[in-house]
Amino acid sequence: MINQLHNKIKNCIPLTGDIPRDASAILTHHNCPHTLAHSARVAAAAKRLAEQFNADPQAASHAGWLHDISAVIPKSEWIVCAEEWKIEILPEERQAPVILHQKLSAYLAQHLFGITDLAVLSAIKCHTTLRPGASRLDKIVFLADKLEWDQTGKPPYKAELEEALQDSLEAATKYFLSYMWQQRDKLLVIHPWFKAAYEEVGKDSISSSSSSGSSTFRDLNSSP
Repeated sequence: MINQLHNKIKNCIPLTGDIPRDASAILTHHNCPHTLAHSARVAAAAKRLAEQFNADPQAASHAGWLHDISAVIPKSEWIVCAEEWKIEILPEERQAPVILHQKLSAYLAQHLFGITDLAVLSAIKCHTTLRPGASRLDKIVFLADKLEWDQTGKPPYKAELEEALQDSLEAATKYFLSYMWQQRDKLLVIHPWFKAAYEEVGKDSISSSSSSGSSTFRDLNSSP
């Protein structure tokens, strides 16, 4: 069944090798306009951050376009797909399967879209939680996803995050990890990659206006 699903996704639209065009076509075909709009914004933000922080703009854009491509898979099949495709499933991901979408998106980026750049695949794979030892591109796509969140309204942390980005990529990463750590009790689970990434950058929190109680890591609570 899962191989049939993979072939169905693969064969629904002839792929051209143009990542923005192909991602747009497949998301449109699968009736995912919300994910399409979010992905376009994340791709643009990731490209902008890559230019700011001396990373590969095209790689950042491609990761942004494909970071939520697993939205084309029915949520009820995420666990089964991960098992069939030999994707490691952590206990926290079984408890909150929505977090698996970052790994499923990386799989589709590689096996459906033909992405071979390991840096792009890594950035997609950890764009929700980040992880320890994160690369520059990992951090760029992680932060682009948070700047251009998929919820309504302005992210409550956006001004502080943008201010931190004026300092450095590292300062912005630390700010956001600290912001989320302060709200960890509101998360459905604490993913071990997120915890380890937070501990790696240092437990001294950067001051943030988190009193609104508005959590992100929306992937822990809703679908892409």
